[in-house]
Amino acid sequence: MKRFLIFSLIFVFALTAFYPLKNKDSFIETNLNLATQQLKYMVVEANKIPNHFPKTIDKSGKMIGFDLYDWTSGFFPGNLWMAAEYSKDKVLKENAIEWSTKLFPLQNFTEHHDLGFMTYCSLGNAYRITGNKMYRDILIQSAKSLSTRYNKTTKSIKSWNRFDSWNNNKSYNFPVIIDNLMNLELLFFASKETGDTSFKHIAIQHALTAMKYQIRPDYSSFHVVCYDTITGKVIARETAQGYSDNSTWARGQAWGIYGFTMAYRETKDIRFLKTAMGMADWFLNSKTLPADKIPFWDFNIGEAGYTPGPRSKTLLVSTKLRDASAAAITASALFELANYAGNKSANYKENAIAILHSLATDTYRSKLGENGNFLLKHSVGSIPHGAEIDAPLIYADYYFLEALLRYNKSLIK
Repeated sequence: MKRFLIFSLIFVFALTAFYPLKNKDSFIETNLNLATQQLKYMVVEANKIPNHFPKTIDKSGKMIGFDLYDWTSGFFPGNLWMAAEYSKDKVLKENAIEWSTKLFPLQNFTEHHDLGFMTYCSLGNAYRITGNKMYRDILIQSAKSLSTRYNKTTKSIKSWNRFDSWNNNKSYNFPVIIDNLMNLELLFFASKETGDTSFKHIAIQHALTAMKYQIRPDYSSFHVVCYDTITGKVIARETAQGYSDNSTWARGQAWGIYGFTMAYRETKDIRFLKTAMGMADWFLNSKTLPADKIPFWDFNIGEAGYTPGPRSKTLLVSTKLRDASAAAITASALFELANYAGNKSANYKENAIAILHSLATDTYRSKLGENGNFLLKHSVGSIPHGAEIDAPLIYADYYFLEALLRYNKSLIK
């Protein structure tokens, strides 16, 4: 009888341990299967607008695409690769190859900083999954092109060719945006593949400069920092897509968490880890973060002491809108940060899981065949520019997929 009781207790314990894992697997499977089906529908629609890559929808709900030189062009092929890798679907893989091939001319593009988004999110996944050296070679050339935008005096990669202030008629010729951290992964990749340390040097210097001038003492962040190329000094700290110059733009904070986590992975420089954790803690502990952990598009909307520039369209939108893209980026970043964060690791992973579960509710995740075949609803592109307001965005889907795959990988360990 005693042996039977012991065996029964062990059996019950095993069941209680097994079922939560099974439920987690089911959650991931459900969302990735939906993604696979949505992407198949999206391919059909995307093929109706040749040489345009899906980005968002118009007011009627129809998908809108942009050409390969838009900063978001790499996300759709990247989504196809991730879904094909998970599902083993040969048709999706063929689609991924076809849409990635369309990006090959970008390897010599030097007009803005987003080559990492454009080529690494697409061809980086392609090379990782297939091992085809053709993708590797194009990525290395892309890294060379991105490197041409590095300035030794400012120790930064120039983001845009010009930034026009929302506050006045002043323009800046060397703006650096926090988003730029995401493009450093392409440089780290090229350095590892070629042995050429100049790529890594540029990436590290840019990250250190951003850490010094773009991150506030409390670990919130400025969106745009403008430099004098003669002296290297900061001449302005403003916003392009946030509420005000001194506010914290939600997606910018997410880029920072992700970017500094990646920089730590590639360098093991503890300063980058400290910054990533500080930015993550600031995000998660913000008094304006809603209970479901999907942030408003800016953390300081309407607060005293935060005033949009007079040229911005910000005040034309009175509703406090959420940004699912910022949440998805943060969730993906937190899954990786949890690998390095010591006694905070469990907290970061728990928050990443909570964000994913919020995004997977009917409030934010679309139903099959709806929402222009995008996965997530309720993202914000740029309210100051009056663009992509409360809409699906292709990069929100990308980081949602990546977060799901990172979650899945964490269960296998």
